[in-house]
Amino acid sequence: MNRRLLLLVPFAGVVAAGAGFFAMLKRETEGTFDPRGVPSMLIGKPVPKFALPGDPGFGAADLAGKPILVNFFASWCVPCVEEADVLMGLQRAGVAIYGIAYKDKAPATAAFLDKHGNPYARLGRDDPGLVAIDWGVTGVPESYLIDKDGTVRWRWVGPLTAEAVTGSLEPLLRQYA
Repeated sequence: MNRRLLLLVPFAGVVAAGAGFFAMLKRETEGTFDPRGVPSMLIGKPVPKFALPGDPGFGAADLAGKPILVNFFASWCVPCVEEADVLMGLQRAGVAIYGIAYKDKAPATAAFLDKHGNPYARLGRDDPGLVAIDWGVTGVPESYLIDKDGTVRWRWVGPLTAEAVTGSLEPLLRQYA
């Protein structure tokens, strides 16, 4: 009898996974599925303690005094190229953007910024990726809005788009200015 019950465990796992997949498909067809809807444990909390080398580098203590957009990116990241124009537009609009080069080589980062523009007021290097782990980064690009008190207020997974900026980021920038 126990062996028969044990055989049902994998079957139950497959049924549960199928139900989850079906629910995701249903939400997608209804237009309610948000692939960026991965919650962040940092929202409403202070940024994690960190200090990064770079040109000039920065740390948690530098993320206070004004709203700052922190952008994790890499030269090898194709979606990072997609968001480069959006970031340059934000920089031209006066938004303070600090970049964190994630698991990237310094020469490759420099070449990427030379080619696609450098929107970053400060640039830090997270070569081992440990700071990204503390922030809960799931992949690059990923952006976080930090308010003037150093509290994380917003997270965007994937490349920033003009729609994300006008619909989500700009209202928050006004609110936390």
